[in-house]
Amino acid sequence: MNKIKRINPESLRIPTKSYSQGVLIPFGNAELLFVTGQLPQDLDGNVVAPNDAKTQTELVFSRISDILQEADMTMDHVVKVQIFVKNISDSKIISKIRDDVFKNSRPASTLVGVSNFVKDECCVEIEVTAAKFK
Repeated sequence: MNKIKRINPESLRIPTKSYSQGVLIPFGNAELLFVTGQLPQDLDGNVVAPNDAKTQTELVFSRISDILQEADMTMDHVVKVQIFVKNISDSKIISKIRDDVFKNSRPASTLVGVSNFVKDECCVEIEVTAAKFK
């Protein structure tokens, strides 16, 4: 691979603005994948399971998995995860799901409380960085 590849799986909403779901970059003998922050929404942009942190977190990790798969990666390739949560009291629910998802890769992880998201009924937004050696 000798250039940047934009990742936009058909299973996810195609971005309507100037961004990609993921960007795959060759880096020496590795590939780095940067995944855009994922919100819990359907293909039409509607919020799924409004205000339900558990269901939304599971959905967001599923979306991330689809992006990783498109780049021939899995959750085991994730080296950094950033989790943004509207209600910090949901952090225990979200952290438990994160711990299950990343039990093998154990990436660097940040969880931050935020005041709101672009869509009010969202509880969580998650972005990851993954790496794979060729």
